[in-house]
Amino acid sequence: MKATGRILRATRPSILLRRQRPSPAQRVAIPASTPLFPIFRQGAPFSTAFTRSLKGLQPDSSNPDPPNTEPSQSNSSGAAQISDPEYHEIADQYLNTLVLAMEELAERSSEGVEAEFSAGVLTITHPKHGTYVINKQPPNKQIWLSSPISGPKRYDWVVSGDSQHEKADSTVDLGDDGQSGGRWIYLRDRSSLSDLLRKELGVEITHGGDGEGDDTEGRVNSAP
Repeated sequence: MKATGRILRATRPSILLRRQRPSPAQRVAIPASTPLFPIFRQGAPFSTAFTRSLKGLQPDSSNPDPPNTEPSQSNSSGAAQISDPEYHEIADQYLNTLVLAMEELAERSSEGVEAEFSAGVLTITHPKHGTYVINKQPPNKQIWLSSPISGPKRYDWVVSGDSQHEKADSTVDLGDDGQSGGRWIYLRDRSSLSDLLRKELGVEITHGGDGEGDDTEGRVNSAP
């Protein structure tokens, strides 16, 4: 039996597992210049423009300077900075003086000039020129004019000492209020409301010699 077993093992075929190598025709050549792994190039230097824009947002950075919202002190050609009570006082005084002057003009004129003042609106009817409307505009701190000759205009309060409207032949310009030298100025062409009314209607607002506001009065000139 032992001999028979040795014979059977000798005659049993041996099984070998070998890894089959590819033939030369099946092999794929890899170019020597092709890298096996991607190569990352060093990029350009990181721009600091973006980091600068984040200045003030990061915890370790300082806050940027706040924008300058203060009005320029050198803006001498613009409207004066006045409070609401000051505006109403100056505008009411001017319109009341103008109403008195227009009433005097209506009484003396033989042309039938009419003036009506109601609810803060002064309406002047001139037979030759047409209808003028003058009224306060509190939200803008202005006086608005509608003229049949020169059209609509909006006048701001400008202090004469801070602008170019001071008369060259006078040492003190009392202005439209008789005190500060301020005038109602149309900022686009730098013309004054008083000058326009004098040229178109012949009404001139003058002041007393002591410069007090109570001495403000309207004078009637001959109409052009």
